[in-house]
Amino acid sequence: MRRPARLGVCLSTLALTLAGCSSSPDSTDDAGRGGTGEPTKVTSCGRQLGFEEPPQRAVTLDQSVTETLLELRLADRMAGTSYLKTKVAEKYRDAYADVPALSPDILTGEQLRAANPDVVVASFADLYAKDRAGTREELAELDLPAYVSAVDCPKQNDPEKSAFDLLFDDYANFGRIFGVEERAAKLVEEQRAVVREAEGTADQVQGTPFVVWLYSVYDDKPYVAGKGGLPSEMSRLVGAKNAFDDVDEEWPEVSWEQIADRDPDFIVVGDLSERGKPGDSAEEKLKMMRDHPVVSKLTAVEKNRTIEVPGIEMDPSVRTTHTLGLLIEGMKDLGYVR
Repeated sequence: MRRPARLGVCLSTLALTLAGCSSSPDSTDDAGRGGTGEPTKVTSCGRQLGFEEPPQRAVTLDQSVTETLLELRLADRMAGTSYLKTKVAEKYRDAYADVPALSPDILTGEQLRAANPDVVVASFADLYAKDRAGTREELAELDLPAYVSAVDCPKQNDPEKSAFDLLFDDYANFGRIFGVEERAAKLVEEQRAVVREAEGTADQVQGTPFVVWLYSVYDDKPYVAGKGGLPSEMSRLVGAKNAFDDVDEEWPEVSWEQIADRDPDFIVVGDLSERGKPGDSAEEKLKMMRDHPVVSKLTAVEKNRTIEVPGIEMDPSVRTTHTLGLLIEGMKDLGYVR
């Protein structure tokens, strides 16, 4: 999610799947080709990036994009990772262990430059700031391409594309940048199949249940999913509606009273317990809601109509289709899916 500045199928097994039905590491496909003689160009968040040859020393600024590159089996082309929010998914742990961890927190410009990267990749535009890795303009002056997920800059992309479409555009761009187009195309195909099948859930839902996606709580201020991000798109796919879809911000800070005013039918609670900040765990969030004098009176809270998901999977991530599965299974358990 966009952090506050002070914080510095196979659908039959969808709920157990992280990234579709990924090929095994020894599958035969493009293995990271060398340069073709023609530079590769991609557009990222309004900026054109050029590559004379596939990068060999990528640095990732957050866990979500780290896991995406690991899914594409690019660990041997990664010079470093940073900003680990939670445990790396089990399927990526062996590969992750081979990549230098430059910082468990948000990377600084000094740490980035010390890694001598040839490309920087991030899920969030706000990681490129003067007091963080450096602005994209500053990095461009160093001839260092800086990629931002298309999901985090929707206004500079085709307005007809959904958040999942933009995420899949990222995969395709990574395929072109790193010369692993077949791997990327396979990942897109697998996850599009998951999304298509999930969309059929809407026909089995009576009415349009309202849902609040609760990501984090900081100083007793909840951060929820607003308009345009993957939670809104997941809600739409399964026949629900994000209760804060009228807020033109991906992760707005709201009050508990505003959540109560929306009176959601159910609440999706993100678990970030391993990040370790107050209010990060799903258990803490549930306790806050049960103890709140107003929110505790909501039917969704009184009747425990909640679904717990990994918080990191609310962000643009190779793992987001896993939470799409958890959403469907949770709605079935709560009786919203016939």
